[in-house]
Amino acid sequence: MFFINYLDRTAIGFAAPNGMNEDLGLSAAQFGFASGVFFIGYILLEVPSNLALHRFGARRWLSRIMVSWGIVALLFTWVQNFEQLVFLRFLLGVAEAGFFPGAILFLSLWVPSQYRSRILMLFYLAQPLTTVIGAPLAGWLIQQEVGGLEGWRFMFLGVAIPAIVVGVIAWFYLKDKPKDAGWLTPDEQVWLTDALESERKTTEAREKHVSVRFAFRSGRVWVLSFIYFGFIFGLYALAFFLPTIIDGFQAQSGVTFDFLQKGLITAIPYLPAAIIMFFWARDASKRGLKTWHIAIPALVGGISIPIALLAGSPVATMAIITITASAIFAALPNFWTLPTRFLTGAAAAAGVALINTIGNLAGFSAPYITGAVHDWTGGYEVPMFIVGFFMLLSAALMLLLARSNRIAPVERIVDEQAGTDAHVEVAETKEAGQR
Repeated sequence: MFFINYLDRTAIGFAAPNGMNEDLGLSAAQFGFASGVFFIGYILLEVPSNLALHRFGARRWLSRIMVSWGIVALLFTWVQNFEQLVFLRFLLGVAEAGFFPGAILFLSLWVPSQYRSRILMLFYLAQPLTTVIGAPLAGWLIQQEVGGLEGWRFMFLGVAIPAIVVGVIAWFYLKDKPKDAGWLTPDEQVWLTDALESERKTTEAREKHVSVRFAFRSGRVWVLSFIYFGFIFGLYALAFFLPTIIDGFQAQSGVTFDFLQKGLITAIPYLPAAIIMFFWARDASKRGLKTWHIAIPALVGGISIPIALLAGSPVATMAIITITASAIFAALPNFWTLPTRFLTGAAAAAGVALINTIGNLAGFSAPYITGAVHDWTGGYEVPMFIVGFFMLLSAALMLLLARSNRIAPVERIVDEQAGTDAHVEVAETKEAGQR
């Protein structure tokens, strides 16, 4: 589901340099705005959608989301101008709202915290693999002309249909709770249910508050939101503009790539990113999550991304972009273990959605700022320095947060109630031992 989700929202990045911008007469700023306006609709309904998932269950709500966005994605096949493109991108954001935080919440209701980093890594593998597999797939679809449709239009058609199909399958396949899963034995159901319930009670006893209001007033939630903003700024700047940057390699090197070759080149940074993410999350699971498991990737990404366009050759540029992509993806699964360490119930639904909402403001601002500054300066050097700044800010906030003991991604969580000085150990291995 996440694979299809990310492919549908980033398909516009593959279409842009392969006929869409020319056919619709889009400037870089217009393309950036159309790419980013998706997140306005997404942000407006993110928290309400996740609260609805908490109320109605993941099976119904995630399935509804998939079928809805699949129908909207299908309409891109017949878009005729900039205004229609903007409207459909906005509508796609409305349809997709709540999917990602809903999936994070759903996994937290199934997986005890000591295993969560590893499980979120497996879930997050879908994102880089979307580009590894999806970019060549999009390139192949763009080469086809079926029923009189231009290649980029047929590509939109080809990536939209799976969302509808898988959404219907998910309605019958997903189970809201372990006790509903027929593929677990009764003993397994009891063990898993008891482990999750014990964890929930421990969190509620420690935090005292599990309400939506608590999530919105939590300083930890807001700082995590701004940390996530930096990662998403870098992620979507790459996702939407990397195909266009690769298109510029042709003029730089005097070589012409066909659509499939462009897709394969776009995929280059993401396969190493998937591998590094796997081993980085595995290390975090083995050692226990440390602050540097999140801060170091943010630092590396922030330094590397502006250097990429100063490298002087396509090969060197792609090598540095690979480092940037690897850094971003190494941090994200570990980052998403943090909110559910101190939030549960409705507070977890609201908190995870709020973090994703604030973070995805970068989904709107990154492509628009990148495109607008490119139009202003005539190149991508300055936009990439802006991207690097936000990622370095994420690294600094992560370090400051851990140092001030306002959050414990690692050793402890400080109770936020006024006047409370107690520190509660949350290292995964210690929690497991105590249980």
